[in-house]
Amino acid sequence: MEIRLQADNCTICGACEEACPYDAITMGAGGPEFSEECTICGACVEACPTEAIYTAGKEEASPRPEPDDGAADVWVFAEQKDGKLLDVVLELLGEGRKLASQLGASLACLLLGDDLDHLAEELIEFGADRVYVGSAPELKDYRDDLYAQVMVHAVKQYRPGILLIGGTANGRSLAPRAAAELKTGLTADCTGFALDEDGNLLQTRPAFGGNLMATIRCPHHRPQMATVRPKVFQQPVRQPGRQGQTVALELPPLVPWQRILEVVDEKGTGPNLAEADIVVAGGRGLGSPENFCLIEELASVLGAAVGASRSVVDAGWVSYPHQVGQTGRTVAPKIYIACGISGAVQHIVGMQSSDIIVAINSDPDAPIFSIATYGIVGKVEEIVPALIQEIKGSSS
Repeated sequence: MEIRLQADNCTICGACEEACPYDAITMGAGGPEFSEECTICGACVEACPTEAIYTAGKEEASPRPEPDDGAADVWVFAEQKDGKLLDVVLELLGEGRKLASQLGASLACLLLGDDLDHLAEELIEFGADRVYVGSAPELKDYRDDLYAQVMVHAVKQYRPGILLIGGTANGRSLAPRAAAELKTGLTADCTGFALDEDGNLLQTRPAFGGNLMATIRCPHHRPQMATVRPKVFQQPVRQPGRQGQTVALELPPLVPWQRILEVVDEKGTGPNLAEADIVVAGGRGLGSPENFCLIEELASVLGAAVGASRSVVDAGWVSYPHQVGQTGRTVAPKIYIACGISGAVQHIVGMQSSDIIVAINSDPDAPIFSIATYGIVGKVEEIVPALIQEIKGSSS
């Protein structure tokens, strides 16, 4: 910091000279002059009646960089597992197409793996104009270290303006690594996108526990990066035979800094929670962990996936992969049955897009009833067994 003088405001009144405890100020013809004894204590700033004296940094802040005008296209990271695209990729293609059309830009995908030509064709049929393919045996299975290296290399070479990544376990790990290396911003768990008058991406996401929606911009750096949870956007309609371009990436030297000791597949029963047509979810209204078996039994007879509220997961009744809500999975099944779930906003954020919501709760004023298609007021431990018996009886 240093003391500065705005000479036009100075009246040479001498107030600063009198106020200085270190005798570091002498009054000259053009105003106060500061000697080496000045400690920048600020006494003179407070004493100046015309605000002619002020403190400032020794170096003016450098202006923020403007975005590169060459960064234009919209990119989607095409995450795949075992040679199959994740549903969230197709959902992002639908939203990416809208943004690209508004910008007058191309929609492209970044596809990493090994021997994935069939997926490139699928991405084009779902709306991609161009697919950048990074193919190597080392990329067959997802790895943070290698995938981040290739993503950063591709972005620096082709300079997209927007990069959308699915908010999966892998995407949540990959996105911040790439953003940090690219020195750009990243908005997580977006629920909506728009463009401002300058073509900047307006990224909307829940904030403060879901109690308000924040809109975030990244006007001075590219690419503008965001992650989106599965089931937030609708998939576009596939267009068989649609034509596009496939570009083979020149890969950088792949330097692993991790060593994978073992890969263990999660063992679960029933359909995948994020993809199930029916979800049966339980909350603290069940009363005890022993009663959670009613949720599992109802899900079994319906061929449904098992979900849970955060309070149940935190209590240890069921494992985290079953959690639905802002800090868990986002689901959009055809039928969502909420048993003993009051309907906190954090939970509703994760399931409100369900086609049909059935709520079972003993509290008639529970918030869950405000979004329910059908509501049943009563004790969960009595109603769920009755439903199980009815369903079993109908199927026999």
